[in-house]
Amino acid sequence: MTRRPTLEDVAQRAGCSRALVSIVMRDAVGASDLTRERVKQVADEIGYRPDPHAQRLRRHRSKLVGVTFAAGQEFHADVVDSLYVATEALGYDVVLSAVTPHHDEARAVRTLVDDRCEGLVLIGPQISTRRLSELASRIPVVVVARRTRGVDAVRSDDVAGAVLGVDHLVGLGHRRIVYLDGGRAPGAAERLRGYRRAVRAAGLPELVATGGLTERDGADAASSLLAADELPDAVFAFNDRCALGVMDVLIRSGVSVPQQVSVMGFDDSPLAGLTHISLTTIRQDCVALARAAVARLMERLEGTVEAADAVDVVCEPALVVRGSTIPRL
Repeated sequence: MTRRPTLEDVAQRAGCSRALVSIVMRDAVGASDLTRERVKQVADEIGYRPDPHAQRLRRHRSKLVGVTFAAGQEFHADVVDSLYVATEALGYDVVLSAVTPHHDEARAVRTLVDDRCEGLVLIGPQISTRRLSELASRIPVVVVARRTRGVDAVRSDDVAGAVLGVDHLVGLGHRRIVYLDGGRAPGAAERLRGYRRAVRAAGLPELVATGGLTERDGADAASSLLAADELPDAVFAFNDRCALGVMDVLIRSGVSVPQQVSVMGFDDSPLAGLTHISLTTIRQDCVALARAAVARLMERLEGTVEAADAVDVVCEPALVVRGSTIPRL
């Protein structure tokens, strides 16, 4: 059988009515044990599986949570994985819509709404606060990794994370600590604020340079540092991808990491823990972020909270020390 088996196929093979097969598949009352056993055996033999989408439509509930994320961002991928676990435990499925250079955020969101998702989790969205508020007025929305007034948000304490990073470097004796800014990315303003707070508290100069979100951004920043008169003691990048770009260019240029320049990132992506990279970084708790986001979304879906009562849930980050930072020689 090349097409997908139907209830009619099961009924014909089992020698009973379509209605009786439907009763068995729904585990409803009205069929004998012998009939249930026979129908399920036939269903297994021909490969019939109930259509979950059709079942949801009949219940007038999709039981779907739509998720937008930036393709290529490992932190986003880690959050997505944790969202699968958190939603599955509650009987929901996840529908993904990636943001790419050819599939912008507005289109990604529209796709999920058109797919009848009951609620949305937007990871690191960059659309305006006004548009987020408008969207949240039509469908339950929880934003992850960005603080947004008037919309439920779950995020890491980026200020505290940056302070942790700077304090670690200061404790190693580094005095010229360059911070590579994340521009307008979600959380960038808070991380920059944390960096500035920490270096001021240590009585050190603020050395902020253009960074970004990708390895290419980190590579460009490293090239600029190499062209300067003096290398810094340490580089603290906006995220791990940017930090990896820095490490690559420095090492290929003959600069030893960490013997000459310590490098650290932010996120604790899977690549950071590889032995040949061993990147010191700030870990975001993806599991906690996902659980908190799903818990809040369920409250919205169940109507147990007032529409105007937006929350800002903050999860604490943690310092992960590896081999890319050492005491100043």
